[in-house]
Amino acid sequence: MVRLWLYAMAFLVFCMVIVGGATRLTDSGLSITEWRPLLGVIPPMNEADWLAAFEKYKLIPEYQIQNRGMPLSEFKFIYWWEWAHRFLGRFIGLAFALPLIFFTFTRRIDRALWPRLFALFILGGAQGALGWYMVASGLVDRVDVSQYRLAAHLTLAALIFAAIIWVAMGIGRKRKHASSSSDWFAVLLVAFVLLQIAAGGFVAGLDAGQGYVTWPKMDGQWIPSGLWEMAPGWKNAFENAMTVQFNHRILAYMLLLATALHAWQSRTLSAILLAFAMLAQACLGILTLLLHVPLAAALIHQAGAMIVLALALWNTHVRLVIRSPDPNLR
Repeated sequence: MVRLWLYAMAFLVFCMVIVGGATRLTDSGLSITEWRPLLGVIPPMNEADWLAAFEKYKLIPEYQIQNRGMPLSEFKFIYWWEWAHRFLGRFIGLAFALPLIFFTFTRRIDRALWPRLFALFILGGAQGALGWYMVASGLVDRVDVSQYRLAAHLTLAALIFAAIIWVAMGIGRKRKHASSSSDWFAVLLVAFVLLQIAAGGFVAGLDAGQGYVTWPKMDGQWIPSGLWEMAPGWKNAFENAMTVQFNHRILAYMLLLATALHAWQSRTLSAILLAFAMLAQACLGILTLLLHVPLAAALIHQAGAMIVLALALWNTHVRLVIRSPDPNLR
C-alpha cells in the first residue's frame, strides 16, 4: 500500500511538471500576483472578483510593457492555468500528508522509512516556497520570471519525482552499493538526465527554443558565432539564448551516445529501454524545434524528459537491488 501510494504521488508530480510547463508556455505564471497558501485555493467567484484580480495584474511590468490592452477574457485564460498549477500543488501536499498520517497510525510504515518520507515532505514544502520565489522575480522590473529561478524550480520538481520513485522502488528490498563500472555508469546517467532537465529549464526560461529553429545546423552554422559574446564568459551559459540552446543540443547528443553505449555494454532490458526512450526524446526535441515549439509538442517533450528520468532510475535500481530480500522487510 505504501509503495502504491508513493507511485501515485510520483504520477501527480509528473502531472504537476506538465501543468507547470503549460503555465510557462502560455505566459500564465505571473497572472496571480499574490501568494496565499490557504485562501489562494478559492478562485474569483464573480465579476467583481475577476476585475479586482485583473487590476492587480495591471500593476506589474508584464501587463504594462507586454500585455497592455489585454481583454479580461484573455486574462481569465492565463489566470486559470496558474490557478490550476497552484491548486495541483496544494492537492499534492494533501495527498501526501493525509495518507502519511493514516499509514503512521495503522503502523504500515517501517521505522527506517520515516526519515525518507519526512525528507520528501520537506522537499515538497520547499518546492512551494521556491515556486513563489520564482514568481516574485517577475513582479518587479521584469516582464518574465528569472531563468535561474525557473530552472531551479523545474530541477527541484525532477529531484522530488526521482526521490519518490527511488524510495518506492526500495520498499521491501535491500540494495547494495554501486561496485562495478557499469553500476557507477548507471548512477551517472541519472545525474546526467537531471543536468539535461536543468538545461531545459534555462531554455524555457529564456524562450531559447523560439529563436533558432533549424536542425542539424543552428543559425546556419554547425558552431554558431555569438556563443561567447557576453562578458564575463560564464554568463553565456545561463543568459545567452543562443548558447543555452546550443548547450542543450550538445548535452542531448552526449546523453544519447552515453545511453546507447550503456545499452550495448549491459544488454539488459532496462538499459535498452532507456536508450530507446532517449532516442525518442531526442527526436521529439528536434521535432518540437522545427515546428517552432507548439504547446502540445513542447509538453510531450517535457513529459518525455520525466519518463527518461524514471527509466534511468529503474535501470540503476535493478543493478543495485539484492535479489534475495530480507524476509523481515514488508
